[in-house]
Amino acid sequence: MEIEKTNRMNALFEFYSTLLTEKQMNYMEMYYADDFSLGEIAEEYEISRQAVYDNIKRTEKILEEYEKKLHLFSDYVVRGELLDTLKNYVKETYPKDTTIAHYIEQIQEVEE
Repeated sequence: MEIEKTNRMNALFEFYSTLLTEKQMNYMEMYYADDFSLGEIAEEYEISRQAVYDNIKRTEKILEEYEKKLHLFSDYVVRGELLDTLKNYVKETYPKDTTIAHYIEQIQEVEE
C-alpha cells in the first residue's frame, strides 16, 4: 500500500509540480523522491516535524485535486494502454507494415 501511494505521489508530482509552491515542491521531492524522513526535512528547514507533516498532507490533497480536475496522469495511463493495444494489433494484423509501427513508436516517444 505504501509503495503504491509513493509511486502515485511521484507520478502526480511529475505532472503537477510546477503548480506547487517552491516549499511544497521541496518537501514533496525530499519526502517521496529522496526518501527523507519527516525529521530530516524538519531539521533541514529548521521547523517542526508536525509542520512538515501538515505541509506534505496538504500538498498530497492538492495534487489529488489537480488530478481530479485535469486528469493528466490518468489520461497518460489510458493513452499508454491504448498505444500498447494498437501496437500489438498492428504487429499481429500488419506484420510487414513498418510505416504504421514507426508512427506508433513516434507517438510513444512524444508521450514519454
